[in-house]
Amino acid sequence: MAMVSVSFRSSPAAPLQPPLPMALESQDMMLLVALGFVVLIGIVFLFAITKYFTLWLQAYMSNARVGMPSLIGMGLRQVHARTIVAGKIMAMQAGVGTDPQSGITTRGLESHYLAGGDVPRVINAIVAAQRADIDLDFDRAAAIDLAGRDVLDAVRTSVYPKVIDCPDPEKSSKTTLSAVAKNGVELRIRARVTVRTNLSQLIGGATEETITARVGEGIITSIGSAANHLEVLENPDRISKAVLARGLDAHTAFEIVSIDIADIDIGQNIGARLQADQAEADTRKAQALAEQRRANAIALEQEMKANVAQNRAEVLLAQADVPKAMAQAFREGNLEVA
Repeated sequence: MAMVSVSFRSSPAAPLQPPLPMALESQDMMLLVALGFVVLIGIVFLFAITKYFTLWLQAYMSNARVGMPSLIGMGLRQVHARTIVAGKIMAMQAGVGTDPQSGITTRGLESHYLAGGDVPRVINAIVAAQRADIDLDFDRAAAIDLAGRDVLDAVRTSVYPKVIDCPDPEKSSKTTLSAVAKNGVELRIRARVTVRTNLSQLIGGATEETITARVGEGIITSIGSAANHLEVLENPDRISKAVLARGLDAHTAFEIVSIDIADIDIGQNIGARLQADQAEADTRKAQALAEQRRANAIALEQEMKANVAQNRAEVLLAQADVPKAMAQAFREGNLEVA
C-alpha cells in the first residue's frame, strides 16, 4: 500500500477587518452628522428667508443690489438692515445710487451706521445736494455727519440762505448795536446778515456766533471812523460795504451773502455829555484848588499873626531888661546922674 504524504503551507496572515456591524455604525454616524449639518443649514436658511425675504424682495424690486448674504451679514454685525436697505433704495430712486462719484455702497452705509451716523439724513442731504447741483459725495457727507454737524440743514442753508439778526435777541439781552461817531453822537443799529453754508469749511469752521460777533465789530468800527453821524444816516450802505470788504467770513462755516442795515436810531450825544462831565470835573478841580489856596492863605495869615505876637513878646522882654540894666549900672557905678 502506497503512502500519501500531505504537506501544509502556511499562508500569510490576512489583515484584521473590523466587524461588519461596527463599520456600519461608523457610516451611520457620519451620515447622521452630515444630515444634521444639512438640517442646520436649512434651518438657518429658512430663518434668513423668513426674516429677510421681504427686505430682499423690496431691494430686488427697487434694483438696490442688496443680496441675501449681505442681509444675513448685517444681522450678524448688529446692523439694522431695514435702515440700510431703505437708504440704498432712496439713493437708487433718486438717481444717486448708481453714480460712481457719489460713493454710496452697501458696505459704506453699514460702516457709517456702525460709526454712529444717521444714514437716512446723509442720504437725504446727498439727494438734496444733487438736485441743487452742489458737489457733495457720500464720504464728505458722512464726515460732516460724524463731526456733529447737521448735514441736511447745511445743504438746505446752501440752497436757501439763512438770515441772522445782529445782535441776536435770543442770545443777547441787547436788541441794537451801539456805536459813536467822531462828533460824539451815538447811533443804535440793528442789522441782518444773510449767509449760506460753505460745505468745504463746514468741518472745523466757526459757527453763527462768530459771524454775529465779527459783523457787530465791523459795524461799530465803521461808524466810529465816520466824521459825522449824519454821513451814516445819509448813506447807510457805506457800513455794509465797509464790513463786507473786511472778509469777515474767513475760516467760518458760512459765506456772507449780504449785510443789510434794518434800523438806525439816534441815541445820546455822548460827546456833549462827556464834555459836560469834563467841564464839571474841571470846575470841581478848580474849586478844590481855590479852596486849597484859601486854606493856605488863612494858614499863612495865622502864621504871620503868631510871628507878630512873638515879636511883641520879645520887645516886651527887651523893655523889661532895660530897668535891670540901669540898676546894674548904678550898682557898678557905671551910670552917673547929671
